[in-house]
Amino acid sequence: MTASGFVQARSPARALVQLVEVAGLVLGLAVVVYAATIELLNASYDPTRELWRELNGRFAARYERETGHHLTIRQSHGGSSTQARAVIDGLEADVVTLALFGDTDAIRKKGLIDVKWVERLPNRSVPYTSTVVFAVRRGNPKGIRDWPDLVRPGVAVVTPNPKTSGNGKLSFLAAWAAVIARGGSEKDAREFVARLYGQVPVLDSGARGSTVTFVQRKIGDVHLTWENEAVRAVAEAPPGEVEIVRPPVSVLAEPPVTVVDATVDRKGTRSAATAYLRWLFTEEAQEIIARHGYRPVDAAVLARHRRAFPPLTLVPVTALARDWSEAQEKFFDDGKIFDQVVRR
Repeated sequence: MTASGFVQARSPARALVQLVEVAGLVLGLAVVVYAATIELLNASYDPTRELWRELNGRFAARYERETGHHLTIRQSHGGSSTQARAVIDGLEADVVTLALFGDTDAIRKKGLIDVKWVERLPNRSVPYTSTVVFAVRRGNPKGIRDWPDLVRPGVAVVTPNPKTSGNGKLSFLAAWAAVIARGGSEKDAREFVARLYGQVPVLDSGARGSTVTFVQRKIGDVHLTWENEAVRAVAEAPPGEVEIVRPPVSVLAEPPVTVVDATVDRKGTRSAATAYLRWLFTEEAQEIIARHGYRPVDAAVLARHRRAFPPLTLVPVTALARDWSEAQEKFFDDGKIFDQVVRR
């Protein structure tokens, strides 16, 4: 407005400049909002919290540097079979990083994951391996060295429930494999696991719950657990309170990873989710994996950590059944071998 009270008209050029400035501000805000909305949910199994916390932080920072987009990765944890059921029932996980092939493939059978999911990532979508070991008390007072030691009178064994937990299934299969690998029959294996589970005072729903039972509640003489969970228990317990015994024979665990196609296509997160999982096979991620007690699949990284991962005879599930589907049906479906031996 001028001194005489008249409104001074803006020049067309000035109006155009202001319009461009406003449009630029709106566009900039839109970019910021878009960048802030990239969010992934990783549904994983029970004892992987610490691993994914470090992996997620490292990848999210890298992703933002490389793409300019902020990425948030949320976690959901529980027994592997329970997690699979949650995804089937509607948990909107962008990726699943479960303990067992069978749990992941159960989601595929419901049409939520592509039929060729195994082939989409390196090493058949397995970024690390693991096994079942024994966690024992200070000084190993019961002298537990091998599977037969677990069924001696007076030895109390802690392990999760195979009906809900990947650790639970693998503990059962490791015990079964320890008999078969040494020339025993299936009848021998059935008798051995029946004796073993007769000495289990509590079946927790997941691996971390069993760790709490063993370490904090002081129940049991030996804990059948993931190698990485035993490593964590040793590190977090008072010095010397928990020790690791690696039996000469155990089971080969190969936890796979995949995007959940139905979710990423609905949310538009396929690109970020795929980059996230592919990064797990890089040397940077493999080093983190090794430091957390998981056996990396990168040969060079594994060689650098060889002292942490002594060689063992690890029996694949395919030595006990045709595949994971048959193993589930044979051992863990309602009324099958596990149910039969625990009801005796």
